[in-house]
Amino acid sequence: MAKKKGRLEFLKMKEDGEKVAWVTAYDFPTAMFAEAAGMDMILVGDSLGMVVMGYSGTIPVTMDECISHCRAVRRGAPNTFIMGDMPFGSYQVSNELAVENAIRFFKEAEVDAVKLEGGRRVEERITAIAESGVLVCGHIGLTPQSSGPMGGFKAQGLTPDSATHVIEDALAVQDAGAYAVLLEAVPPELTEFLHKRLTIPVYSIGAGAPCDGQLIICGDMLGQFQAFTPKFVKKYANVAEVVTNAFKEYVDDVKQGRFPTDEHVYHVKKGCEEEYAVLLKKYTRNPPFML
Repeated sequence: MAKKKGRLEFLKMKEDGEKVAWVTAYDFPTAMFAEAAGMDMILVGDSLGMVVMGYSGTIPVTMDECISHCRAVRRGAPNTFIMGDMPFGSYQVSNELAVENAIRFFKEAEVDAVKLEGGRRVEERITAIAESGVLVCGHIGLTPQSSGPMGGFKAQGLTPDSATHVIEDALAVQDAGAYAVLLEAVPPELTEFLHKRLTIPVYSIGAGAPCDGQLIICGDMLGQFQAFTPKFVKKYANVAEVVTNAFKEYVDDVKQGRFPTDEHVYHVKKGCEEEYAVLLKKYTRNPPFML
């Protein structure tokens, strides 16, 4: 069984040019599959709001929901580095609230790190959490929790002015004490620059290949989440089609009487058949009763 990686291993991977592969997971079986596949990291993202809970976005996701899903993932992947995503409202109010909720992730769900969105505007929060002893990953570029002021779910850093904001955010995140930064939906030219400029690992979700590793949403890569598929996603399976077809076959089998068959049932224990028949006959003499 491979040893669980930590901050120092990820820094070494950056130095050696070895890519980090990580994925989101929200439940025990998915986490178990990810660990069996040799995943370096797992993010329990607030994307669970859409992928699991059926919300229209990430904003309604609560701390308790995140903690619960992190616990399930930790049980499924006990030997994998796990990161908890701090939901909207869990860190914006104050440094004290941010530290309190980061520690909740650490104590109640046994995560290895937390992630929060924002650059310069949350550098105080990052510093406070890091100084409390919890590893922090920054998240800049497209930040879904604050996508409204950005004009929606749109790529960032496409112009010199926008790229300046992303660069300054990245430098602020590093200086604040984050152990890594996640870039979302920015051009690969900008990703490559930050990968070389920063001393901490720079990871990508829709930000191109020239970086220290890639993150992808499990529901997207497995073809499970059907509402929409981002441009940067590669589908490795079509779980929605497989599951839907399996359900259709089951419905048809039930309707046509093909399921269950004798191999799917439990029979009366051998030697008890006669006594069993007497028991049933006894109750047939009584008036019928309603279940």
